[in-house]
Amino acid sequence: MMTVHEVSRITGVSIRALHHYDQIGLLRPTAVTEAGYRLYGDAALKRLQQILLFRELEFPLEDIRAILDSPDFDRNKALEQQIHLLELRKEHLSNLIRMAREMKESGEISMKFDAFDTQKIDRYAAEAKAAWGKTEAWREYESKSAGRNGEEQAKLNQEMMNIFREFGAVRNQAPDSAEAAALVRKLQAYITDHYYHCTDAILLSLGQMYTSESFTENIDRAGGSGTAVFVREAIEAAVR
Repeated sequence: MMTVHEVSRITGVSIRALHHYDQIGLLRPTAVTEAGYRLYGDAALKRLQQILLFRELEFPLEDIRAILDSPDFDRNKALEQQIHLLELRKEHLSNLIRMAREMKESGEISMKFDAFDTQKIDRYAAEAKAAWGKTEAWREYESKSAGRNGEEQAKLNQEMMNIFREFGAVRNQAPDSAEAAALVRKLQAYITDHYYHCTDAILLSLGQMYTSESFTENIDRAGGSGTAVFVREAIEAAVR
């Protein structure tokens, strides 16, 4: 058994974060001493490894908890998919590095933007999450999306980007402004109507996800620099 301080030292996860994981039911200690000290056994450490892998892939904590607690969760299958996702991200970073080096060596601005495209990563992550989680929200998502063709899905994606453009238009206002709050509820209603019932808790998780690397790029492209962060802050202001 390891103390919370020992776990923090070998993993790099702060003691505060480990306490938070316990409070939200993501990682419970194996035992708690009479003095109130948390102790972690092998099973807890294996779960922590899974949590950290999902965090590397920028999954929100609530999604990670739902995935790991799902009766359908298959650890070996998840590891295979995590490896594939990490390889996709490695390929993406390698392409960006190569492009940057070429620009440096040539001294010219490249007009190729395919290296920035993260659609393959985003699509695989969404499919993997659906397979891992099997939460009620994801079952509803699968049901609603089952009959859609590519054109219909593209139209929904475009409409979602239009909402982010609206956020971009007011991003210089305070995140708790009336305009921002109205857009948060518009976004929430849109997700509920077309994907799954978007509770305030799910919306908060989405807000965190929007400021991960792959999502930020697309959202900021739609609404302008800083839009993704503004959306997250507006969501936090509206639902808390």
